[in-house]
Amino acid sequence: MPDPFVRPEDPSAAAAVAAIGEELEVFDDWMDRYQYIIELGRKLPPFPADWQDDAHRVPGCQSQVWMEAVVQDGRMMLAGASDAAIVSGLVALLLRVYSGRPPTEVLATDPVFLKDLGLLEALSTNRGNGIAAMARRIRDAAKACAVTA
Repeated sequence: MPDPFVRPEDPSAAAAVAAIGEELEVFDDWMDRYQYIIELGRKLPPFPADWQDDAHRVPGCQSQVWMEAVVQDGRMMLAGASDAAIVSGLVALLLRVYSGRPPTEVLATDPVFLKDLGLLEALSTNRGNGIAAMARRIRDAAKACAVTA
């Protein structure tokens, strides 16, 4: 089975947020940004079919969203998927920022960056609530990982 977990491409969560901001600024309008976000979702590692169950489902999302978190060598590794193209892209953005980081760094990186990048304003209310639910799920997993570490 291919590794479903997202490996960090940026040295830190803060660097990932900055890089995402720079990448989004390249586009003049939100339709182009949405297309870019959808492409990010298409590049996510394959999410195992047997994880697409209620135990991995993120409540509060309009579309189906599944996530898994494990700790490897003191770092929280995240996998995720959605049945909706734009939501898969949003999952990819969150995993780029948070996956492969120590739980303390995950907890120290407030998901307010989603608002700062203009993503929440550009999304429907339901999608905004969904991405907030995904960020909560990641932070809850980090808290649980920090307790067991």
